[in-house]
Amino acid sequence: MSADFHDHFSGHADEYAAARPTYPVELFDYLARLSPSRRCAWDCATGSGQAAVALAGHFDKIIATDASWQQIEHATRRDNVHYHVAPAEVSGIASDSVDLITIAQAIHWFDFDRFHAEVRRVAVDQAIVAAWTYGLTSITTEVDAIVQDFYTGEVNPYWPPERAHIESDYRDIPFPYDQCTPAMFRMKVEWSARALLAYLRTWSSVKRFQADTGRDPVSKIAPAIHRAWGKGLRPVRWPLILKVGRVIRDCE
Repeated sequence: MSADFHDHFSGHADEYAAARPTYPVELFDYLARLSPSRRCAWDCATGSGQAAVALAGHFDKIIATDASWQQIEHATRRDNVHYHVAPAEVSGIASDSVDLITIAQAIHWFDFDRFHAEVRRVAVDQAIVAAWTYGLTSITTEVDAIVQDFYTGEVNPYWPPERAHIESDYRDIPFPYDQCTPAMFRMKVEWSARALLAYLRTWSSVKRFQADTGRDPVSKIAPAIHRAWGKGLRPVRWPLILKVGRVIRDCE
């Protein structure tokens, strides 16, 4: 993340690791097939290491960086995943060494110009850069309405301004690579109402609301969520917004 790193997640890194949804395995199969080689991938702003671990079965070596040491401390370990505390713009990775760069739910926090310069430094020719994000859940009409009202209501003023990039589906984020039209993917998990509430509590707006007011806003909507949910598990879906490009070094 940028040198002026605004840390919205370290204070609840353990919750973040436990409550955030996973990405589809097909996404990582797709990115590995696009990559010019499978020697080394860089998962930038790795958080709890979710994408890094998913890539571990496809690449010889994964370098996973995050500006937050707390996130790194809670990240899932694999033998070929090497975690380092480093901002996105100054990774410490060797030049001309990376075949794939992934940025999961994080590029909107970066200093764009400095990050893209770092990508061009570390990437091999024809390396793939993939950035993705996801917005609000899709569950049932009734549950979705409660979550939407919560998102746009009491906690809305507590969203960082960078959230606007997610709302625009990353269309306004610079992505100076040879872009392709990516395959489409969707995230899906089977959750209980309790799991959804745990996920909502990881929102940066919720954490900022709690810090400012001393109150948990999720508790206020929990009864309505439970009533609308009913018993048991439900499928929870998110559309995945994916940007994919190729670094063309020999034309620079």
